[in-house]
Amino acid sequence: MATILWIIAAILVIAGVFAIFRKQLVWGIVLIVVGLLVGPGGVSIFS
Repeated sequence: MATILWIIAAILVIAGVFAIFRKQLVWGIVLIVVGLLVGPGGVSIFS
């Protein structure tokens, strides 16, 4: 389960960074914050 959360978090953060580069600042910040919340290294909402 932790591996799946890491993968999902990494995808969300990467998508957020690309959104910021495409001038979609709010969407990028939302994706990065959600990625950090989901990731097992952060404040995981699943534990």
